[in-house]
Amino acid sequence: MMTEYLSIDHLGKEFSAHGRAACKDISFALHQKEFLALIGPSGCGKSTLLHIAAGLSQPTSGTVRLKGEVVTAPRPEMMYVFQQYTKSIFPWKTVLQNVSLGLKYRPGVSRVEAESVAREQLKVVGLAPFADYYPYQLSGGMQQRVAIARALARRPEILLMDEPFSALDAMMRVELQDLLLKLWQDYGLTILFVTHDLDEALYVAQRVVMLSGSPGSVAEVVNVPLSYPRNQVETRRDPTYLELRAHLYNLMARQVTTAREAVS
Repeated sequence: MMTEYLSIDHLGKEFSAHGRAACKDISFALHQKEFLALIGPSGCGKSTLLHIAAGLSQPTSGTVRLKGEVVTAPRPEMMYVFQQYTKSIFPWKTVLQNVSLGLKYRPGVSRVEAESVAREQLKVVGLAPFADYYPYQLSGGMQQRVAIARALARRPEILLMDEPFSALDAMMRVELQDLLLKLWQDYGLTILFVTHDLDEALYVAQRVVMLSGSPGSVAEVVNVPLSYPRNQVETRRDPTYLELRAHLYNLMARQVTTAREAVS
């Protein structure tokens, strides 16, 4: 049985400047070492929820608990991987400097130790030969690998990922999906993964949480009983995968229709 790790309890967020609720009464639990995907219509509060879970923003109502403790600020057990990799890595620093940056400010970690850990993580994500390159010299997929390596260098227990592959081309996206699944299993990570892509959610996750239209709330939690390791060809033509995809597509379509009707 998996242990409850991160719990979202009756979470709500209102933006007073606009008089709008981004999400309302959201509740679900993420278990230790689980891979959970969060999907829903545009504007349903997926990224808002992830920011709150990371301690980067405060909810209007409800709580986020990590291992039973309320999250009100960023926690060392959690690392956040942003959608826009061009805004999350520093263009004036080399790949090695970007990955080791967070470690250099940890008490008791020397520069030599930080760079050693950074080189280790660059090897893990396949970027060891590019340690002295600058971000502008790398492809988009390679830059996102830098962001992932930097997160892993902090030895987190949980990764919060906000549509990390959405800006990449199709082939690079599936390559990084497979890399992420390998890292998840090798490191025993817990991952909360936001995406707008139904196929991506089904391919990587053990469970998928579908949010309704704005304000977002939990429409359904779908179990994905597909074995690991997964294969980009075989998994996607598995009858169970196809059945779940059709179910999620119809569910998403209903949420989009309901959201449009609410504002018309």
